[in-house]
Amino acid sequence: MSAEVDLLLQEAKESIEAAQNYRSELQLRLHGLNQARKQVRGSSSQAREALQRHFSELQSSACRLLEERLSALLQEVDNIEAESIKPLDDCQALIEHGVGQADELLREGEAALRCGLGEKEDKLGSFTKKALHIQLDSLPEVPALVDVPCVSAQLDDSLLGALKEKVSRHGSVSSYPPVQIEELQERPGGVLVRWCKVDEDFAAADFRLQWRRSGTGGSQYEDAYIGREQEFLVLHLDAHTDYQFRVSARGEGRTEWSPWSIPQTGSTTLAAHEWSPGTEGYVLSSRRNIALRNDSVSRCCVLYSRAPTYFCGQTLTFKISAVGAPDHRDSLGVCVDDSRGQESLQRDQAVCISTNGAVFVNGKEMTTSCRRCVWARP
Repeated sequence: MSAEVDLLLQEAKESIEAAQNYRSELQLRLHGLNQARKQVRGSSSQAREALQRHFSELQSSACRLLEERLSALLQEVDNIEAESIKPLDDCQALIEHGVGQADELLREGEAALRCGLGEKEDKLGSFTKKALHIQLDSLPEVPALVDVPCVSAQLDDSLLGALKEKVSRHGSVSSYPPVQIEELQERPGGVLVRWCKVDEDFAAADFRLQWRRSGTGGSQYEDAYIGREQEFLVLHLDAHTDYQFRVSARGEGRTEWSPWSIPQTGSTTLAAHEWSPGTEGYVLSSRRNIALRNDSVSRCCVLYSRAPTYFCGQTLTFKISAVGAPDHRDSLGVCVDDSRGQESLQRDQAVCISTNGAVFVNGKEMTTSCRRCVWARP
C-alpha cells in the first residue's frame, strides 16, 4: 500500500511540474501574442499618423502652389491691361483735345457770322487763320479692334485628370517591409548584420542599415551602411551592451526609402581586437587595432593580440595597408599562447602564413601550402 501511495505521490508531483511548465509556456505565448498585437496596433497608429501628416502637408502645399499660380496669372492680366490701355488713353486724350478745339472754333465761326458788317471782315479773317492753324483735315488714327489686345485665359482641363491619376497612385500601405534582418552574429567589438528581401517583387537598388544603443538611454539611429551588399559588420561597439539594428531598401530609379524593417536587438560578448602594447619595433594606433612596424629597429619581435578574442569557428582576416622591405620570417597567423621574446610565428603551437604564401604548422611547412593569399583587416 505504501508503494502505491509513493507512486501516486510521484505521479502527482510530475503532473504538478508538467502543469507548471505548461502554464509557463502558455504565459510565454501570451506574452508573444501581446507583443504581436502591440506591434500591429502601434505600427498601424504610426502609419495613420504618417499618412495624415503627409497628405495634410500635400494639401497645404498644393493650395499654396495654386494660389501662387493664380496670383501670377492675375498679375500677367494686370500687366497686359496696363500696357494696352496706355496708348488708348493717350489717343483718347488727343481726340478729346481736338474735339475741344473744334467746339471752340465752331463757336468763334458762328459768332463771326452773326457780327455786324463793320467787324465781320476782321472776325472772319481771324477765324480762317485759326482754322488753318488747327489743321482740320488731320485726324488721329484709331487702332482697329484686331490690333488691340483681347485678353483671355487658357486653362488646360487635363490637369485635373492628370492630378487625379497621380493622386490615385500616390502612396502605398504594406503589411510587411520589403526587407528584414535575418541574422545577427557577434564579432570582436562588433556585430555582423545580414538581411534579405521578403518581397521578391521589390527591385532593390540599395540597402540602408542603421543602429543605435538600446535601453532608456538609447541614442538616435545612425547610418552604418548604404550600398548593394546584404550584410555589413558594424564595428566599435561596446561588449555586453544591447544594440538595435534596422534596414530599409530603395527601389530602382527611386529616391525614397522603403519602410524600416522590424528592429532586431543584438550584442557582442567579444571585446574589440587590440594589439598588445609595448612590443618593441611596433607603433600602435589610438584604438590599438592598427600596428606599424618600425624598420629602424634591428630586432622585431612577434606582435600579439592583447587578449584571446578569437575562437574556433570564427573567421580571422587581416589587412596589409602598406609594406616595406620583406623578411623571410614575416608571417601572419594564430597561436595558442603568447611566447614573449619570439621573433617568428614559425614555431610550435602556431599556424602561420609567410609572405611567400607558405603555410607553417608547429614550425613545419605543409606540403599543401597556399601560394595565393588575400589579406584583410579583422
